[in-house]
Amino acid sequence: MGSWKLLAICHPLQYHTQMTYGRVVQFTAVTWLFPFLSVVIVISLSSPLHLCGNIIDKIYCNNYSIVKLSCSDTTVNNIYGLMNLFITICVPVMLILYTYMRILKVCFSGSKQTRHKAVSTCTPHLASILNFAFGCCFEIIQSRFNMNHVPHMLRIFLSVYFITLQPIFNPLVFGLKMSKIRLVCSNVLCGKRHLDLI
Repeated sequence: MGSWKLLAICHPLQYHTQMTYGRVVQFTAVTWLFPFLSVVIVISLSSPLHLCGNIIDKIYCNNYSIVKLSCSDTTVNNIYGLMNLFITICVPVMLILYTYMRILKVCFSGSKQTRHKAVSTCTPHLASILNFAFGCCFEIIQSRFNMNHVPHMLRIFLSVYFITLQPIFNPLVFGLKMSKIRLVCSNVLCGKRHLDLI
């Protein structure tokens, strides 16, 4: 994800020649293939497990909640889960942050207008990735460690945060940047205030 942004910002004139249709197809195939294989492996490791219970300590069901109910040895599931976590969350977040540091380094060597544009463009993206990383980290910590010392309502809120507020955050952050959406929102709010005054 970060490489095409770096290409678009650092080499805008070469973007259309280097980002060919074939390269877009390759990027799309890779981004779909890895999660597909990851889910297939998780399901193949979890399906043969024999369960000793049927009560999970969450308001929704995920794979590791089922693994924790197993009477069988889950060492392979745990090792794969931690490796998958590192590959799917830690590595991409580190690469994205590194890419943004490179982008900002290039942009901050330019004019004040370039710096302002880079910050206004990169800030929502960084906020989005940090929001996602925070949600993932808490979900993993909550699944794998004893969270009895954390208040029950806080655990429920942070679980709901991961599955509901994550999808809401991106449209809000990126949508409000668009002038047409911002204008409609301000008109709606101003109209509402006007009705409240009447």
